Amino acid sequence: MHPLTIELKLTGVLAVEIDERFKVTEQLEGKMLINGELRGSNCNQWLDSHCPATQELIGKVPNASAEEMTEAVTAAKEASKAWKKTSQKQRVALIEEIAQRLEARADEFAKIEALDTGNTVGPMTNDVHKAVERMHFYCGLAYELKGMTVPSTPENIHLTLREPYGVVGRIIPFNHPIGFAASRIAPALIAGNTIVVKPSEQAPLSASLLAEICAEVAPPGVINIVTGDRVTGEVLVRDPRVKRIAFIGSVASGMAIQKAAAESAVKHVSLELGGKNPFIVCEDANLDDAIKAATNGMNFGWQGQSCGSTSRLIIHRSQYEELSKKVVERVKQVKVGHPLNTSIKMGPVVSEAQYQKVLNYIQMASDEGAELLLGGNAMEIDGCPGGFFVEPTVFGNVTSNMRIAQEEVFGPIMSLMPYDDLDDAIEIANSTTYGLTAAVWTNNYFTAMELSRSIEAGYVWVNGIGNHYRGQPYGGYKNSGIGREEGLDEMLSYTEIKSLNFAMGQAERAKNN
Repeated sequence: MHPLTIELKLTGVLAVEIDERFKVTEQLEGKMLINGELRGSNCNQWLDSHCPATQELIGKVPNASAEEMTEAVTAAKEASKAWKKTSQKQRVALIEEIAQRLEARADEFAKIEALDTGNTVGPMTNDVHKAVERMHFYCGLAYELKGMTVPSTPENIHLTLREPYGVVGRIIPFNHPIGFAASRIAPALIAGNTIVVKPSEQAPLSASLLAEICAEVAPPGVINIVTGDRVTGEVLVRDPRVKRIAFIGSVASGMAIQKAAAESAVKHVSLELGGKNPFIVCEDANLDDAIKAATNGMNFGWQGQSCGSTSRLIIHRSQYEELSKKVVERVKQVKVGHPLNTSIKMGPVVSEAQYQKVLNYIQMASDEGAELLLGGNAMEIDGCPGGFFVEPTVFGNVTSNMRIAQEEVFGPIMSLMPYDDLDDAIEIANSTTYGLTAAVWTNNYFTAMELSRSIEAGYVWVNGIGNHYRGQPYGGYKNSGIGREEGLDEMLSYTEIKSLNFAMGQAERAKNN
């Protein structure tokens, strides 16, 4: 076999070569972007990045100091003075240029992300293309950043303007690193803000590639990408000059960000957090299609490490035995292996800590009485020594009082839960503190309406699964978050409303005299 070669254009790095066994023969040294400059860390502190499939060291990025993050915020604050005065045409041109360069290097980004996250290369490739698509989408919305006139009085003029916050902080999760980092800068910049992006320390390498692109085309300080650990992120959140914070990640981290932000200033914080998402199969549904969708919705391509994964499959008791067998047979087809192997469906979980967490939940579920129908073990993959692989796992007869039904695992574990009637299905669906996504499968219009209206979730699929439809706002109820992304609402959320009142009539002028 011929060696695979990923052509990486990072400063100081010629290429990362990977042989037929997917062994890394040269490592990455990533850079941060602060005030238009690609650089390492002043304190010479680094974050090593290991491939979760092999534990090989594949690269490193700077572990920024508090001072360096503060420097990035200062640069963004200074750049915001000019950036907020740019035209929509100029802002769109910048985003379009970044999108074009990102798409041209899609294969490069996808492969380095597969190595860094453990997610398979196919979904990672799709992530890049979806990010580009979303960037174009926001460019098309640029002229919707408008205010309105208000008929408060007949003799005067009353209107509103939308103005940028100034500096925006964006904290990116590990499961869709470039997908979120690239697409989510677009609405903030188009709204007239400058931005500081803090990538996940668990999968930071693609952010360095994005930093390289942005350094080539963005004015200094408009886009800053600062790698580092949680301490680095906390500095960003606590800086009083950062008036708008957007975060995607766990509930615990989201709550910590809310608290830290509130302790330093009054800020607009949006949170897209975890999910324990239900998938309800009604008796009248096309059962084969429903089971196919349910297993796809579990997102085994991300090892279940996706906040939108429909991890709770709720099945009518009369069909439970039949559908349980079909689920097991379908999940058995999920092939596990190295994430760069295009023939496999599922790779390793992202880290040793996550690996142990998933295995602990499997043991916990068994101890609490769930029926193990498939998987439940760690895996050894040929050519992947020490990889964090867990078998695709299915538990049956799960009840709402079990932790496996209440807590987000972020692993390849699917829970099957029987119900007796629609009221019971709704109660099961709403029995958690989460409310991100849900799916309903039925051929009855009235059932579809009743269930979709009754489920406490921000994003509901009816006879569908997984797709994020362009323009549809995405976000959660309850502990699954605050705010909405992926639509016009997201871009508007990066603006503040100013009311202007012009006294035009004689009566108003007389009052002023």
